[in-house]
Amino acid sequence: MTVQDALRDGDIAATVSSQTIVVKLGTSVLTGGSQHLDQAHMVELVRQCARLRQQGHQVIIVSSGAIAAGREHLDYPVLADTVANKQMLAAVGQCRLIQTWEHLFSLYGFQVGQMLLTRADLDHRERFLNARDMLHALLDNGIIPIVNENDAVATSEIKVGDNDNLSALVAILANADKLLLLTDQPGLFTADPRTQPDAELIREVHTIDETLRKLAGGSVTGLGTGGMATKLQAADIGRRAGIEVTIAAGSKPEVIQNVVAGNSAGTRFLPLESPLESRKRWILAGPPPAGDITIDTGAVTAVTQKGSSLLSKGIVRVKGDFARGEVARIYSVEGQCLARGICRYSAADLRRIAGAHSQQIADILGYEYGPVAIHRDDLVVIGDQ
Repeated sequence: MTVQDALRDGDIAATVSSQTIVVKLGTSVLTGGSQHLDQAHMVELVRQCARLRQQGHQVIIVSSGAIAAGREHLDYPVLADTVANKQMLAAVGQCRLIQTWEHLFSLYGFQVGQMLLTRADLDHRERFLNARDMLHALLDNGIIPIVNENDAVATSEIKVGDNDNLSALVAILANADKLLLLTDQPGLFTADPRTQPDAELIREVHTIDETLRKLAGGSVTGLGTGGMATKLQAADIGRRAGIEVTIAAGSKPEVIQNVVAGNSAGTRFLPLESPLESRKRWILAGPPPAGDITIDTGAVTAVTQKGSSLLSKGIVRVKGDFARGEVARIYSVEGQCLARGICRYSAADLRRIAGAHSQQIADILGYEYGPVAIHRDDLVVIGDQ
């Protein structure tokens, strides 16, 4: 009996329609907390993903572990803690990592394709769309994408910074249904379980607020770059794009299958009821904000509750030196981040027209790019929800 025959014989009928699933695997999951890749556990994760493919689902892997794989392959060299050395380890390790994934998935008859991204690939709309098209081309041809940040060339200016947030951006690129963040913890707790034994696992999250953010701690093992805080950030990005996000333990038996089947596993973050259209997904996932705009109480109500565009009349102050067409964050006068959007005017122009009526813009500037500072089609509300 072949491996694929065994998969089919042991498979159960899919309980949900075909979905696109992004599975993020942290370094601690891939190494089991050790200093080397745990291939025995990796093949178990591959088996679960292969079963999803047999059920008709699409699967994307966002894989950490390149630097750990590089250290292992080079027999754990003693190196200075420099960016160049980390990039060298990533360059060596990425080769080993993709070879391992290729070998393990081939046991189940599936091909993989490597996709390395940096923040620069998502900042510009055209490159964002190119990355999206490439990802869908892999899926359309039955190839399982293996995604990682391009650490070998990324500098601090173009790094996403952690694979938790990268996985959320990949889920947006793929228009995914579910994002599964596998880690060395069972999920998000009411307190730090390492110091408070009576801490309880939070099974389901409907709202992310400051109270919940304070519950997120740091990395347990120190092997990776992301702790629970970055997972919470990723969950917030994903659910705002209409994606269900789950944080769960990668060591738990059948964890991937259980999440897709809707069974209880870890902490589940419910998506917002109205997923964003493509352009607003890019605003949320793509370029980092270039500046900040503070607005008055009336504008806050109009933007957050009425779905209105941001008018110059409601602007109180402008921070930064951004150009027309760049993304800015929108704050209330109390300092709460409410939204982000693509500005119709530069920061210098917005300072000049702040507080002015729309019909006064041409008289003040000598020209105009329309009556709104940020159009509602270019604006994403991101306040606590």
